[in-house]
Amino acid sequence: MSRMSVLTRNEAQTRARLLDVHRYDIDLDLTRGEDTFDSRTIIHFTVRRDQATPDTFVELKPAELRSATLDGHPLDPDTLTENRLPLTGLTPGEHELRIDAAMRYSHTGEGMHRFTDPTDGETYVYTQLFMDDVQRVFAAFDQPDLKAAFDLTVKAPQGWSVLANGITTHHGDGTWHAATTPLISTYLVAIAAGPWHSLHTEHRGLPFGIHCRRSLAPHLDTDADELFEITRQCFDRYHEKFEEPYPFDSYDQAFVPEFNDVAMESPGLVTFRDEFVYRSAVTDTQRQTRAMVIAHEMAHMWFGDLVTLQWWDDIWLNESFAEYMGYQTLTEATRFTDTWTDFGITRKAWGYDADQRPSTHPVAPDAVHDTASALLNFDGISYAKGASALRQLVAWIGEKDFLAGINTHFTRHRFGNATLADFIDSLAGTTERDVHAWADAWLRTTGVDTLTPHLTHADNGTTTLTIDHNGTRPHRITIGLYDHDHTPTGTRGLTLRERLDLDIPQTAPQTLAKPPALLLLNDGDLTYAKIRLDPESFQAVRDTLSGLPEPLTRAVVWNALRDAVRDGHLPATTYLETARTHLPHETDLALVEGVLTFATTHITDRLLHPHQRPAAQATLTALCRDLIRRTEDGSHPGLRLIAVRHLTDTAAHPDTIAAWLADGTVPGGPELDPELRWRILCRLAVLGATDETAITAELDHDPSATGQEGAARCRAALPDPDAKRRAWQAMFTTDDLSNYLFTATAQGFWQPEQTGLLNEYADRYWTDAPAVAARRGPTIAALAGRNAFPRYAIDATTLRRGEQCLDEADLTPALRRKLIDELDDLARALRIREA
Repeated sequence: MSRMSVLTRNEAQTRARLLDVHRYDIDLDLTRGEDTFDSRTIIHFTVRRDQATPDTFVELKPAELRSATLDGHPLDPDTLTENRLPLTGLTPGEHELRIDAAMRYSHTGEGMHRFTDPTDGETYVYTQLFMDDVQRVFAAFDQPDLKAAFDLTVKAPQGWSVLANGITTHHGDGTWHAATTPLISTYLVAIAAGPWHSLHTEHRGLPFGIHCRRSLAPHLDTDADELFEITRQCFDRYHEKFEEPYPFDSYDQAFVPEFNDVAMESPGLVTFRDEFVYRSAVTDTQRQTRAMVIAHEMAHMWFGDLVTLQWWDDIWLNESFAEYMGYQTLTEATRFTDTWTDFGITRKAWGYDADQRPSTHPVAPDAVHDTASALLNFDGISYAKGASALRQLVAWIGEKDFLAGINTHFTRHRFGNATLADFIDSLAGTTERDVHAWADAWLRTTGVDTLTPHLTHADNGTTTLTIDHNGTRPHRITIGLYDHDHTPTGTRGLTLRERLDLDIPQTAPQTLAKPPALLLLNDGDLTYAKIRLDPESFQAVRDTLSGLPEPLTRAVVWNALRDAVRDGHLPATTYLETARTHLPHETDLALVEGVLTFATTHITDRLLHPHQRPAAQATLTALCRDLIRRTEDGSHPGLRLIAVRHLTDTAAHPDTIAAWLADGTVPGGPELDPELRWRILCRLAVLGATDETAITAELDHDPSATGQEGAARCRAALPDPDAKRRAWQAMFTTDDLSNYLFTATAQGFWQPEQTGLLNEYADRYWTDAPAVAARRGPTIAALAGRNAFPRYAIDATTLRRGEQCLDEADLTPALRRKLIDELDDLARALRIREA
């Protein structure tokens, strides 16, 4: 990959003072072959008067720059340096810049991604222009505060349809034109072209569409009613919350292949990874996750698209708001009424983990130097912590004042740009609370506060509660007081006595009439803080956790146990014992999935000593067998599916799952669909109980893109030196794996059962990963740092080699960030093992 200059904050501010950009006329020709497409761009802009430096640049990254003219005068293409074409001696007034270039297709999900479906040979292309990838598709003044209108024309092969931000019209001969957009930022432009399978409807006078590749058509058709219903419900709820109506002319949702992110909020054309078009059985929690993403991306039409951040230090104005609104709106408007439980057990843990690493940053940093640095901040802090902070803000000021502030913000900055200061000013006018001080405490600081209860029992039977607050943020929390009770089946449970609202720091100790069996801080999960349990409460949890009446309460407890394990306060084996005792009685799918995932991928695979691993696997296998037996009557298919998946992943011996694969079904169900077949085959590969012949046969049975990934994962997982060598070469030498195939290969390669076989690669990683990151760009760099990291080589040698690499190697920013995070997790695992 050739080098690319990143845009700095200072450069963006200088250019914004110089230019007003009015309109882009973009003409793309997608019929030029498999490697490149033609891109012709006309940019209409004005240079302001009284600017000391009338020089600037336009960004583009072409395969070939054929010509460039400014106001009819040719510019020398050889002046293009890296990705910048200089524009010098600009005079005040209107200008027209014309660029004619050939651009490369991408296979890493950046710029214009090109994909050929192995199922039917059909080809699709789509854009992902986020941050600074616009310049891979057309020339642009590429920064979020230079908004403009976009006129787009696309020439596509016959039989293709073209989707874009506005309604598209076919004019014959494969030529499509999209309606002119309102003022939007460059990174929000979107195109998706190919022989799409499309379904259409209309709601409140607006055309809605959902689209996928043809080979997925039957699966999209199956879920079409659900997808449209969720879309309509969220759309209507947002119009009840927001005074500003939906600001674009249509709403298309395209499920596209090999998409790097979960989804992208381009106005009028939201793109999703097409794993959300389910080929195999899924749980209701997975459907809820898909619905939440739909709600999240729709929220962006206001938070991010209508009003856009001025610079990337305010990412939270996009992502934290969409995250909060996605979960809250889904709860209010759809059948998924318990979404905050999933947020608590899954997303919030992501935020807590990120906030305790050396790479942590404030939700709203004071300044982000450049686009490369900004890209690293799309993490658990900008999403989960930011959404948690907003949930706490709503608890503090009330939803009425919160929504009033949001609507003021939209009115003031519609089709423009805004900053943190702008939003806080809008909010301050609607509440008597000191929201400026709140923002300083919550958005400008790092780290996780910890709240610890201390109970003092008096002779008269009363109990005094004081809360130790390790941190700096104010909190409004609910305290749940629970007493022992007996369930109708005779087992012990817990019943809610009362909930108390409390502000932290306390102004005075809280007096309780009598001690509870369980005292739970942050019951309801309205704040962002680690909580501890007093000794009596911990014992109550160990005995009766599954007897707590509400799933969100149980999520708060499970998170407290998770944090205690990660902080070295609770033995990992105790967490497993608690899961073994209580998960067989759990009814909430998100909790079962979240607890089993932490117990497997964190505790069993990393935090326990290798000699403890067999016993942990046996515990988890027994737990999953209990869940399978419990669901034999067919009453809980989602719970049964989770148990089957996790029993497969933790199987220490191949006999049971090999029999499932041979029979094509689990006794009593479910029948094995493609996802389960590939999952079982991969586990058999890890255990050395299958071979290349079986993998090839399975791929012949399922030659889809997902099948190709499954085969790559299985081949890399084989405990064979030649298989490992081929997989390593594919990841780090040949440079021809797409982003998804790189991920699949990396997932299969590292296995905790195969550490002896992989020792040489744990050492080679520190030279090969920096090299492939430098060659292939930020997407592959991030995958090399996350998925291809030797995460099971948990020893002082790996930690030392990693620290040397950070100190000595010239690392790309994306790889450096991932290595910092992975090495911190490795150091934590070593500390827990030593303890």
